[in-house]
Amino acid sequence: MYGRGCDWLIRASLIRKKGCWEIRRYNGRHTCTTRVISQDHSKLDSDTVAEAIKPLVETDPSIKVKTIIAKVQSRFNYTISYRKAWLLKQKSIAKVFGDWEESYQALPWWLSVMVQKMLGSVVQIETRPLYNGNEEAQGTLLVAVAQDGNQNIVPIAFALVEGETADAWHFFLRNLRMHVVRKDGVGYSRMMEEYNINYKRLEERGEAYARWCDAIGLRHWVLAFDEGHRWGHMTTNFVECINSVLKGARNLPVLALVRATYYRLNELFTQKSAESHERKRAGYTYSVFAQQRIEASMQQAGNIVVHRFDRRNEVFEVHEMTSEKVLVE
Repeated sequence: MYGRGCDWLIRASLIRKKGCWEIRRYNGRHTCTTRVISQDHSKLDSDTVAEAIKPLVETDPSIKVKTIIAKVQSRFNYTISYRKAWLLKQKSIAKVFGDWEESYQALPWWLSVMVQKMLGSVVQIETRPLYNGNEEAQGTLLVAVAQDGNQNIVPIAFALVEGETADAWHFFLRNLRMHVVRKDGVGYSRMMEEYNINYKRLEERGEAYARWCDAIGLRHWVLAFDEGHRWGHMTTNFVECINSVLKGARNLPVLALVRATYYRLNELFTQKSAESHERKRAGYTYSVFAQQRIEASMQQAGNIVVHRFDRRNEVFEVHEMTSEKVLVE
């Protein structure tokens, strides 16, 4: 027996003909770990600790290493090193969410099935021709987000790359331009010179496009001419808002990360779709945000009378009752 009050037992016999030891009896794991383990005790193996912290990792894969150290100290009266705690966390994650290496091997198959079932999805995979089997795969998750008419921030594209390198960003932005944002960014021109260049490109694609944009008016669709009304909005770092949603998933093996992202987005889109249909059934045409802006503008315009003279040529008379001002456009 290993220690007083412990049920653990192992018995081995020497097989002289074979020149080896043979285990004849094994009585399971130790039962003496909880109270008697000292700082240098050899009985606290990685499997025991990994099993103990498994529920914590399953609940929150982003759990901090110092929290694991505190948990082990509380449970086993033993303080492990930071590195050992980190390794134990990775081991527990692999037990709960799958092996790290096997996850990469299964990823292409899972993505191919997803593309078949979810029409419109696009997957592009580029790998290195040679890979050292002893080398750990490092990765960075790049995310492109957009904002809908109700101010909801929505992820539209993801990329798992080796890091924030020039090649990685080129890969991500090239595929984003090719498969997601396929229209010319003339409306995003921030300077007149930039607008002139982009507008010329638009004309080269077809005069009908340029004439259609001309009819709208520059201040309504070009950033350089909007007098600063949208500038702060368009430069907001939306992707920081999505980090909290993907916080736990970023610590998972690659396949578990992709699956978690996929199902969380499915939950988000399903919820927003139900909200939109419910709003349409209630008789609303616009989103909550747009409706509030319209109602606020109507309230501010309560003392204004508008007379229409020529709608096609946009000729109106606006009469403000309190100030007696008359504006004709």
